[in-house]
Amino acid sequence: MGIVVVEFCDGSLITEIPLAEILETEYPEVAVIENSCLSFCGMCAKRPYAIVNGKRIFAKTSEECLELIKEQIEAELAVYA
Repeated sequence: MGIVVVEFCDGSLITEIPLAEILETEYPEVAVIENSCLSFCGMCAKRPYAIVNGKRIFAKTSEECLELIKEQIEAELAVYA
């Protein structure tokens, strides 16, 4: 398992893109976990989001959300640099 964990709900709009494939290819230190529910009722149906090491990241589009997720991953990894 990675030192950065990215979680997302299988009902989230972020599933429009292959999130796990993109992140795990670009960042070997990242573990992407798809859950059936993350208990943020309704958020997954309204906008793309994911949780990076416990921090909620969301945006209007999946592409925007992916960029914000990458920024948070970079910030998390900077601690270990």
